[in-house]
Amino acid sequence: MPSLVLASASPARLATLRSAGLDPAVVVSGVDESQLTGLAPADLARGLAELKCGAVAEREDLAPDALVLGCDSVLELDGQALGKPDDAADATARWRAMRGRSGVLQTGHCLRDVASGRTVSATASTTVHFADVTDDEIAAYVATGEPLHVAGAFTVDGLGGAFVTSIEGDFHNVVGVSLPLLRGLVADLGHRWTDLWALDR
Repeated sequence: MPSLVLASASPARLATLRSAGLDPAVVVSGVDESQLTGLAPADLARGLAELKCGAVAEREDLAPDALVLGCDSVLELDGQALGKPDDAADATARWRAMRGRSGVLQTGHCLRDVASGRTVSATASTTVHFADVTDDEIAAYVATGEPLHVAGAFTVDGLGGAFVTSIEGDFHNVVGVSLPLLRGLVADLGHRWTDLWALDR
């Protein structure tokens, strides 16, 4: 059975995959994300996922049957791609711009079959509706540090969940990896999703 390698340091992505029955090894890509510029948000997310996947898939210490998954998320707001905020002031400014509005969480996925060398990629899009939070709530949330470490400066599965009124699309995509999309990519490479389950490991 193929083994899954997650080319991401995101604990939320790892937890999502584990909750879906998978047990991926984690290998952080370390790619320079600033090398991609001038792309539309959905294309940027996909391009960064492809860079991360490619960097890890080229390592010589991978299992010969490995499937390498690269992911990257950005929040599209007013046509701009928002990744992780630069600092607390940036996170505060973003929340003041986001509150009471909607954005689209774009997550790029890239999957490479090391054995065959084949690669498939796609972007999942989920609309996120934000609550009209107060300045005090924004300050308290930013002070926790949580929004400083995630794309779009929010989580839906953590402290930020109370500030998201609804979503349109795949919940798991907002967390960081779309399970239905990934299942499709696995099938595109000729594998069965259920073969990746690690229920007896």
